[in-house]
Amino acid sequence: MNLQGERRLPASPEQAWTALNDPQALKACITGCESLELTGPDEYSVVMAVRVGPVNARFKGRLRLLNIQPLQSYTIEFDGQGGVAGFGKGSADVALSADGDHTLLRYGAKAQVGGKIAQIGSRLVDSAAEKVAGEFFAAFEKYLTEQAAAAAPAAEAPAAAVEGAAPATEAAAAPSAAAPTSAPTQPAAGGLPWGWLALGAAVLAAAAWLLAR
Repeated sequence: MNLQGERRLPASPEQAWTALNDPQALKACITGCESLELTGPDEYSVVMAVRVGPVNARFKGRLRLLNIQPLQSYTIEFDGQGGVAGFGKGSADVALSADGDHTLLRYGAKAQVGGKIAQIGSRLVDSAAEKVAGEFFAAFEKYLTEQAAAAAPAAEAPAAAVEGAAPATEAAAAPSAAAPTSAPTQPAAGGLPWGWLALGAAVLAAAAWLLAR
């Protein structure tokens, strides 16, 4: 299975990074994701629940993070088991770069499959992977757009208050207004880099979809 593409995210690299480190946001954007849990240093387990017609399936996988360069690039290795239906394993490379006030995300993934999934054919496997990855990125882009829209009114209110405030009040308000832009651009020590898991989980979801056929 081969999966390549790029997406222009409607957010700056810093804003995209913040969203990619929000496990609840990612869980909501990954179709069928039940859990993403830390199991060891840079190693995670993922559980996907998939329904295709009358068939329900649960797909369990492991994800390992390598070569992490915050805000720039990373590699993720993954493998998953669908019981007697088959298995999948592989790796994905992801790169982030600024594109004006947006972020360009490029990705490429390769995977080997076995069991029943291997009998379906590479064309259908690739098509399913593209579908699932596309659904994830569409949901994630919608989330970023909604977050930006919600933040706009909140930013206008402090600005209006500052205009009519006394100089001393203005000086005191300045640090508060600047706070959002001073947020760290990488997670605190010991934090979970959830964004690194998104593409691997999407690829595993594609395998789960196929195993449920």
